[in-house]
Amino acid sequence: MNFLSDTTAPAHPALIDAIAAANRDFAASYGADPLSAQVETRLKDIFETDLKVLFAVSGTASNALALSVLCPPHGAILCHDEAHIHRDERGAPEFFTGGGKLIPLPGDHAKIGMNGLERALAEIPEGFVHTSPVRVLSLSNLSESGTAYTPAEVADRARRVKERPACVHMDGARFANALVTLGCSPAELTWKAGVDALCFGATKNGALGAEAVILFPSVMDRFEELQARQKRAGHMAPKMRFMAAQFEAWLKDDLWLDLARSANARARALADGFAARDGADVLHPVDGNEIFVRLTETRAAQLRDAGARFYQWPDGSARFVTSWCTTEAEISAALAAL
Repeated sequence: MNFLSDTTAPAHPALIDAIAAANRDFAASYGADPLSAQVETRLKDIFETDLKVLFAVSGTASNALALSVLCPPHGAILCHDEAHIHRDERGAPEFFTGGGKLIPLPGDHAKIGMNGLERALAEIPEGFVHTSPVRVLSLSNLSESGTAYTPAEVADRARRVKERPACVHMDGARFANALVTLGCSPAELTWKAGVDALCFGATKNGALGAEAVILFPSVMDRFEELQARQKRAGHMAPKMRFMAAQFEAWLKDDLWLDLARSANARARALADGFAARDGADVLHPVDGNEIFVRLTETRAAQLRDAGARFYQWPDGSARFVTSWCTTEAEISAALAAL
């Protein structure tokens, strides 16, 4: 009963097999291989638009690299106060942008509220030499509280910030989990709603270690700069075909969506079980595969004694994360312990 994180889960066998298949022969380096081109073509179909894709080995690298081509050193990036780029990336966005300023905003359930966004824009006038101008709005979908922005919520925030010369970045480490809950298309949740760049995560959803920075048509002209920054930062993998191979298998026959649906279903069952018991209060809507629950000491001890592992969140709550391979039996065992 390991609910620590979806990054603790094993990789899906289909992706391991894909890596082995890509290992049978020689291939061009640094993303110039046929598999990488094949995945880019597949992503164009999935997102219903032209795009450019660059593979990366971690979510932090993909976020920081994407932001580095969206925000100049003198600019500001608006994000939620709980955002991964703000709380959990050790200053990587500031480092990769060369000084871009992160400005954290409030909002319930780790989603940027419109009031907070309006206030920030009012306090940072465009063209005022003493402040860092807003150049990026970063949205996490799922958020750090496991909640999802709908396409309409993305569009409302994007429309407002784009009254400035600004771009919209989406941290999609759990994009698949958000997508299957919302029931919309990848296009509707991204570029059609005003997203310029998506960090499309596979690692938390069955991959060994594979992320993709997707630049939509509005910023595709920055792709060469993105490549140059990846190389200069030491993050350009020579044998990029092994990341592309994972994406090829992950996207085939919508495996990525099936894995997310399974993880989400287990999370929903666990959350419903918590909600039916005293001493276990679910704190946020469960829009994906994360549950945040405030446990009494007795309840937490019951779970730990039964072998359940979960993460103590900074606010005192407990975070439970299900994965593509979490079983119904594990959920039943955890709830039985209560």
